[in-house]
Amino acid sequence: MTQTELLQIITGFLGSFGFAIIFNIRGKKLIFTALGGFLSWAIFVLLKFLTPNEPIRYFLVAVLISLYAEILARLLKTPTTTFVITSLIPLIPGGSLYYTMSSAFSGDVTQFLDKGLYTMQLAVALALGIVLNSAAVKMLLKTTEYFKHLQKKQPK
Repeated sequence: MTQTELLQIITGFLGSFGFAIIFNIRGKKLIFTALGGFLSWAIFVLLKFLTPNEPIRYFLVAVLISLYAEILARLLKTPTTTFVITSLIPLIPGGSLYYTMSSAFSGDVTQFLDKGLYTMQLAVALALGIVLNSAAVKMLLKTTEYFKHLQKKQPK
């Protein structure tokens, strides 16, 4: 890991911390949201060694951070979105969106379409990772609840 990547990870922590303050998150939840930003960018950087494909890395990080958020939400009795949104702040494809819009305003249609499609891939990868993880957790909880219900009906 390079010094630049380490600085990026620390900046991910600080960025998530700042957004958590803006979203009025207090106490230990504030630290856990900032830690989520740290983890999201650290995982993103480490996944570079597994795959150079950025959209896949975005997807995998979204799944893992969504799982982190689901666990914390249950432990701290807080909505999952509190942790998901602030933890994934470092992954917002701002640079890609900037280059998309820059191409649009300069009139370079080919570059605009290329950058725009790439930005959409990143955004969809994030959204898909969050949605799939959320659906899996809900299914797991419903299944567990169902089996507990069946167990109560069993004669002793």
